[in-house]
Amino acid sequence: MERAIRIAMVQSDAVSSLDEFATQLKGLVAAHPETELFVFPEFHVLGDLEAMDPDAENAAQPLDGPLTTAFASLARELGIWLVPGTFLERDERGLVHNTVVVLSPAGEMVASYRKVFPWRPVEPSAPGDAFVVFPLNGGVVGLLVCYDAWFPEASRQLAWMGAELILNVVMTPTPDREQEVVLARSNAIVNQVYVASVNAAAPRARGRSLLADPEGRVVVGTTSADEMVLTATVDLDQVTRIRRDGTAGVTTPWRQFRPGDVPLALPVYGGAIEPPTWAPPPPGSQRQV
Repeated sequence: MERAIRIAMVQSDAVSSLDEFATQLKGLVAAHPETELFVFPEFHVLGDLEAMDPDAENAAQPLDGPLTTAFASLARELGIWLVPGTFLERDERGLVHNTVVVLSPAGEMVASYRKVFPWRPVEPSAPGDAFVVFPLNGGVVGLLVCYDAWFPEASRQLAWMGAELILNVVMTPTPDREQEVVLARSNAIVNQVYVASVNAAAPRARGRSLLADPEGRVVVGTTSADEMVLTATVDLDQVTRIRRDGTAGVTTPWRQFRPGDVPLALPVYGGAIEPPTWAPPPPGSQRQV
């Protein structure tokens, strides 16, 4: 059975209300009726982080608050998978996180992820403490938020957990978007996964969204900061083929170790690579951590 995800990467400026978002999303679904997964940039619905005070009474919401409830209702009404960008979430301890949620066509929140690497010192939100993957169409999808992509451990962890597609929702207004484009492709190459880097449009950010395949080739992308929608079909079975046959037909990093190889100490992490557990789980499977 073919394992594929039809994705729309929405490079857009922020919207100021849920009503505006609902109108935007309904228009996109009507224009792309065959697409099943719609992905928006970081802080798409409520604006950028600098416009928000995480200490303000109404700035952050609980994970099951009115914002997520509205997202779930839209996903159910439209029958789509929805990644609406991020919002400020206040957890049970009172800490504020930069959080992304995933809503299913049934209107269920199937995953939530708190940004592990806030962009310090600018971003005041508290870091998350766990990486997240979720199943979709017989495959596994992982989540990253913006600056997370700069840390190779994050993409590696998601791939090790089973991710075949990594969604990186972004709001980068700074000149280093040029480097982020390289990072999206390099994270795809070294982990043999698809990487979708979805940045906001001008004037809020610098655009240049892209989808890289498991060999780092750009499936679809733009050099523009204009508002646009990039659509593609993610062939999850290509991940399986590349990992089996090798990148460019020669390189198989996930098959590096052999029985009897000794653990490789990694003092920077206070741990080690254990050869028997190095490779990701079988296609479509998740490793629980």
